[in-house]
Amino acid sequence: MTVSAPESAPETRVRREHRTPPRKPRPAPTARGFSPLRIVGMAFVWLFTALNVVILYWLVTAAFKTPIEIFNKPFHLPYTWFERGDPFRNLRYAWENAGFGNAFLVTVALVAVSSVVIVAVAAPAAYALTRLGVRGSNPMTNFFAIGMGIPFQTLVIPLFIGMADLGLTNNLFGMFLVYVALSLPFTVFLLTGFFKSLPDELEEAAAIDGASPFRTFFTVMLPLARGGLITALILNAIGLWNETLLAIVFLTDNANFTLARALFTLYGAASYQSEYGGLIAGVAIVVLPMLVMYILLARRIITGLTLGAGK
Repeated sequence: MTVSAPESAPETRVRREHRTPPRKPRPAPTARGFSPLRIVGMAFVWLFTALNVVILYWLVTAAFKTPIEIFNKPFHLPYTWFERGDPFRNLRYAWENAGFGNAFLVTVALVAVSSVVIVAVAAPAAYALTRLGVRGSNPMTNFFAIGMGIPFQTLVIPLFIGMADLGLTNNLFGMFLVYVALSLPFTVFLLTGFFKSLPDELEEAAAIDGASPFRTFFTVMLPLARGGLITALILNAIGLWNETLLAIVFLTDNANFTLARALFTLYGAASYQSEYGGLIAGVAIVVLPMLVMYILLARRIITGLTLGAGK
């Protein structure tokens, strides 16, 4: 019986050097060559972005201009109020004369409480529909999806009649109830995607350790869904901050006005008095806080929505 001699180290090294390298992955179709559709899409995106930047520039500069400057020199930098030593005159007019100071506090409190309660109610509902095997959970989830498709404008008159019978019109608590009720379908539907994406193993391990469904939800699953909860909270806050129609219908007392409702009232007074600088300053007070909030939290919002939709 013959025994073959072991290969020498130089021969092994030569064989290793002649191995076929791994095949490189093919580039994406849009990354190869010329793509007219991609160029048109990018041009449209940049055009839309530039248009929004121009509008934002005009809004911010017009908030510091006199009415003459607004109409005669719409894209010039403001100078009249700065020369007179009163650059914040328009902002002060909107804040004090139009009642934006009180409206700002009312809006912050109402939006903050409503957003927290909406998420606090929607999270257990979404968890029960997706993780507890509740009978009829799929039809109930579809029911919430149908609720998203109903325009709330069609519910304004029935809501007003019902709230008037209960004495909850021109009442911040009634406004809070309306905000929560109309925002729940979207929030529940959004959070179901996050709870479906969570791993089953952790829930099973908690059940083996003797944890009740209540404890499992609060100690295990809820921290894992933190990204979805924050996304839902931010989206609800932005939507409620900009809500106008319900505030116009349900609120009539100046002390209960939200910022959007106060801006609607300011529009009539400013148009009559030609206080267009104060009117635009009021628009800036309403728009800029949510714009800054979105810019700071845009990455978290997009990531949260992507995770919820991708699972």
